[in-house]
Amino acid sequence: MQIFIEKDYSAMSKRAARIFADEIRKKPNLVLGLATGSTPMGTYQELIRMHKEESLDFSQVVSFNLDEYYGLTPEDSQSYNYFMFENLFNSINIQRENIHIPDGRASDIENYCREYDNKIESFGGIDLQLLGIGVNGHIGFNEPSDRLIVGTHLTNLTEDTIKANSRFFDSPDQVPTKAITMGIGSIMKAKKIILLASGKSKAEIMAKLVNVDYITTEIPASLLKLHPDVTVIMDEEAASQLKNS
Repeated sequence: MQIFIEKDYSAMSKRAARIFADEIRKKPNLVLGLATGSTPMGTYQELIRMHKEESLDFSQVVSFNLDEYYGLTPEDSQSYNYFMFENLFNSINIQRENIHIPDGRASDIENYCREYDNKIESFGGIDLQLLGIGVNGHIGFNEPSDRLIVGTHLTNLTEDTIKANSRFFDSPDQVPTKAITMGIGSIMKAKKIILLASGKSKAEIMAKLVNVDYITTEIPASLLKLHPDVTVIMDEEAASQLKNS
């Protein structure tokens, strides 16, 4: 696990975007795993700038999103489908047929989730996976538990996650209680992973992740310690509780 501590959110985002750009230039048909939420927005803004000012080409890039709220339509302004188009896809030259986001309206969930994983495999797997981390250590919507599901699945969101995500809604009551998420196994199959963490609210969980020498399903992100190519990029606030930081 390689760790970079940047001065602020902007510097963190730019470092992540540079890694993305380098990988896309090396392999134009790169398969990306993408995350949502406030943390990756700066990275997406920098990628848009690179596309417009440096001719970064997304025309052959394939993307798979980590998760989607269950029950929301793609047109819902709170859906992750809407988020991705607003914050990235509408501003770059990615082909619509190369964009894959879990369908929050899927009915035969078990079969749908299996097919989502199969589709990732059909493209040769994810080359570069972007992750954020929840205050409780979740990645995707793989919440702390005594067991973690390997493949893409429907999951119940914890009270901590619902509370954290309520800032995007008018009230906590409007936050969906379920989501479709790629499983820990799906995430761990990615060839390269970038984990971003920003702000004081992430300081405690990043200290738990980095400072301890064990893995536990109670901190799902700790399983990333078993992956051979993980880059952690955080700002100084998120790193403020690290030992020797």
